[in-house]
Amino acid sequence: MNYWWRRIALSLVAVFVLVFVYAGIYQAGMAAFEGVDMSYFEALQFVIEALTTAGFGGDSADWQSVPTNLMVIGMNLTGVLLVFLALPLLVVPLFQQALEDRPPESTNLTDHVVICSYTPRSDVLAEELEAANVPYVFIDDDPELVVELDRDGIDAIYGELDQAETLRAANATDARALVTDIDDETNAMVILTARELSSELRIVSVVEDADVASYHRYAGADEIVRPRRVLGQSLATKATTAVSTELRDTIELSEDFTVTELLVQAHSDLVGQTIPESGIRDRMGITVIGAWFNGEFVPVPGPDDVIDDNTILLVAGRRDDLTELKSRTVSTLQRRPERVVVGGYGVVGQAAVETLADEGITTFTIDTVDADGVDIVGSVTDESVLETAGVTDGRSVVLTLDDDAASIYATLVIKQIAPSIEIIVRANETENIPKFYRAGAEYVLSLSTVTGRMLASVLIEDEEVLTPETQFELVRTAAPELVGRSLGDVDLRARTGCTVVAVERGDELLTDLGPGFVVRADDTLIVAGSDEAINQFVAVAT
Repeated sequence: MNYWWRRIALSLVAVFVLVFVYAGIYQAGMAAFEGVDMSYFEALQFVIEALTTAGFGGDSADWQSVPTNLMVIGMNLTGVLLVFLALPLLVVPLFQQALEDRPPESTNLTDHVVICSYTPRSDVLAEELEAANVPYVFIDDDPELVVELDRDGIDAIYGELDQAETLRAANATDARALVTDIDDETNAMVILTARELSSELRIVSVVEDADVASYHRYAGADEIVRPRRVLGQSLATKATTAVSTELRDTIELSEDFTVTELLVQAHSDLVGQTIPESGIRDRMGITVIGAWFNGEFVPVPGPDDVIDDNTILLVAGRRDDLTELKSRTVSTLQRRPERVVVGGYGVVGQAAVETLADEGITTFTIDTVDADGVDIVGSVTDESVLETAGVTDGRSVVLTLDDDAASIYATLVIKQIAPSIEIIVRANETENIPKFYRAGAEYVLSLSTVTGRMLASVLIEDEEVLTPETQFELVRTAAPELVGRSLGDVDLRARTGCTVVAVERGDELLTDLGPGFVVRADDTLIVAGSDEAINQFVAVAT
């Protein structure tokens, strides 16, 4: 029974309770005030006649006392209110709303992906699936949310997530995969239910606590995805990159070809220059795939795009050349201590601390909950806590909170007391990323992005996401729509904002790709760009 019908049922129950209570009062009142003995059913008949205004009068000769007449007047007025006011204003609209806004409870999709449930993390996955023309349906137990999704043209159905009848209504037995991303306990219930329905269904579980991963596999999950741990490791890696002049956090496509993103620090040689002025392309022979200026991705930086201390360069080339470029992104000022403050010690924060420790970097952790590994209990928005943690003497701050509003406020506070410190932040929702950059963060990566990319890499055939843990996306994919056409004719960079950085042809990796390069049927393209640009490329090329 859905939400609206439950409200209607409760309204009807309230009316019946009122009728039965009035019948008892009338029976007792007639006996007490008029000395008339009547059965409960006779009293019930009178109350129904009175409340429905269907007519009465058989008992009127017995109404001699004032209390009895007042009682009857009260019942009559109640009947008028019910018939002419309460029913039209409450019950009738409920019926109309139930019929008009009733959330879908089934789907006819097949060969689709069933996603339990809808969260802010789901948007990135949905965009990836849409770009690859893979149908999907959400299951959620919030009827109003399902109605809203349905109005927005998103396939969604209402139902209890761990019930077999709900999964049947979602055609889970005819789906290509089921993704469950709720919480660790509910995910386990969904996995068990789905596995009972089908032994062939591919089940992917998003796990928060590493300790439960084995239980989910035992329950029947085929794939386990741990985006929070990957996110923590990635944020920590950015911190180690920031405190080092060495080239780290790279994607090695071959011995002679590497892709990476470089954070330009304040007071480095590149600050204040455009890409042409920097000589990155012309003198160093490095391909500039794109750049983030204050969180906005620009696929072809032009003469008006000036590098500043918030710029992140997405580049590809020989490792030696990239190492030289890395040295130019580091501040020319005296280096600060290699000490990182980690705000938040949940799953993401713990993974970040472990990664930093492996690199030999000293950390200081802050969390509102006292636990092993927490150095100071308090809020990262509290200036006194930050000063005790040594933010003013540190090199970087890694914020791993699960509350974007708190993280944005903490970024503002940190920049006030330590303007030169580098802030690396976890965002939970992608739409908040620009706010973090405006607040002063140097690098932001969202949990939604990592989760969506990891799931897309598992679910979408012929497409492999090589970089789920970076701000840019690098995918290995076939491109059947481009076969027989040259890159110059297709002009992918102008159409999609993506760059084809390399092509795998048999055992070769081809990196010298001019506009005359023609795509063959057996080629696998390695493409880089922002998430939106990659989705546009997939829509065009596959």
